[in-house]
Amino acid sequence: MNFSRIFVIAKNVFQEVIRDRILYIIGVYLLILAAAIRLLPEVAANTDGKMFLDFGIAAMSIIALIVAVFVGTGLVNKEIEKRTVLMLIAKPISRSEFITGKYLGLSAVLALLIAIMTGIYLIFLQVWHIHHSANSILIAAVFLFLQTSLIAAVAISLGVFTSSLLAIILTLAVYLLGNITQDLLKFGKLSNNPGIQQLTQALYLILPDLSRLDLKNYAVYGLQALPEPTALIGNAAYGLIYSSMLLAIAILVFSRREF
Repeated sequence: MNFSRIFVIAKNVFQEVIRDRILYIIGVYLLILAAAIRLLPEVAANTDGKMFLDFGIAAMSIIALIVAVFVGTGLVNKEIEKRTVLMLIAKPISRSEFITGKYLGLSAVLALLIAIMTGIYLIFLQVWHIHHSANSILIAAVFLFLQTSLIAAVAISLGVFTSSLLAIILTLAVYLLGNITQDLLKFGKLSNNPGIQQLTQALYLILPDLSRLDLKNYAVYGLQALPEPTALIGNAAYGLIYSSMLLAIAILVFSRREF
């Protein structure tokens, strides 16, 4: 693969998404936090600080997820539906470079978006004197990036061979099920039905275990509650490897498509 061509594709994706959406998304997050900081004391007398900690990072996760799903599913599918992919693959760009560049461009967008939202979130916590662990929040933000990057890889992979609408539905289903894979496995073990046990085991093996990349609760409870560094490194490696496998599948499917 030619890294200069990958960089050009990633740069184009980054600039297109930043120009079209990023300022509005950041503005929405800012308004959500401003509304929450005003309204939560009205409904939670003594726990509004804790609720704001939960709410702020949950809102960040939802916004990053929406960007990963809705932008990711359309990155390749949009090119296919508009037939602009014909002009791209006619150029000296391999299909693996095309998919990789699209993914890296979207990942850069997610990194910038999460970084800015984390900064806004920390400013609100500091200005309103809400007790928090900045280090825990920063680590949780890094893992949120890994999680949404993995979801972006799912979205791109599904967008390669399905319609945009179906890819969005399936990606959201993967996200929802990926957060409860460990619970599904426990449920299967409790069942006496061999069919259910096999199904839950298959889902656990196939679907990404997104709970390993979800540190929202740890961010709220502080640095002392975080997993051990070796566990954090292992979970981060898991997310990167899983994303790489999904990209490899997307490249394989896209390489075999006829246009």
